[in-house]
Amino acid sequence: MRIEFPNSAREDFHWDAPALRIGSAPDNDLILASHQAGGHHLRIQLDRRGWVLQVLPEGGRVYVNARPVREKALLRPGDILSVGDCRMLLRTDEEPAHSPPVTVPAEGRCTVALRAVAGPLSGRVLSLQDRLELGAHGRVPLELPQGETASLAVFWRDGQLLLEAGQHSERYPLRVNGVAVRQAALRPGDQVGLGMHRFVVDAPGLEPEPEIVKAEPEKAHLPEEDAGPRGEVWWLIATAAVLALGIAVVLLVRF
Repeated sequence: MRIEFPNSAREDFHWDAPALRIGSAPDNDLILASHQAGGHHLRIQLDRRGWVLQVLPEGGRVYVNARPVREKALLRPGDILSVGDCRMLLRTDEEPAHSPPVTVPAEGRCTVALRAVAGPLSGRVLSLQDRLELGAHGRVPLELPQGETASLAVFWRDGQLLLEAGQHSERYPLRVNGVAVRQAALRPGDQVGLGMHRFVVDAPGLEPEPEIVKAEPEKAHLPEEDAGPRGEVWWLIATAAVLALGIAVVLLVRF
């Protein structure tokens, strides 16, 4: 993961460990100024769900995409993390252009939607048929600060789901998982960002089918398997034979 500091001269911070500690104390992995953060302000832990942010007892207010976090939050590449007046953009190290594309035939196209998770459109789900345009002259306007205007389009081309910037804004570039792009192929779970707007790509049909593993055929269950080990079975047979012989002798003597 890489952390960028928008509108700051500070260099990007690279992190590849399973845990990241952020605060003003010198033993943190990422050190902020004392007027920005507490000594041990927060921790980001990587687990099976992804990046999980935890606010520590010494931490004050923490915001993710302008929303306050009191205890924990699940983070995505492309989120903006705010601690004091320090803003941090979380992004992947891999460029979207280097990700292997997902191609489906025209008859196999699935339902695709952009789910707004932050910004003025938060909570809305925008479905895509062949093409979806947002922003200037699009289906849904995108409000941006300082009167800036920008637009984006999501569409199918040659079996791939593509994102393209229309009207471009230098101040608020179009991003995929935190990386600025003009055009990119989208995959399920990608986060598209433009200004304070955040959209997650919901496309379950583009996800790989789970691998089906055939179970091993069960062996026929034999009755002697319940009787114990093989030696124990022969001992039982021998005992029964001796008993039968003894009964036969007793009956012969009596008669």
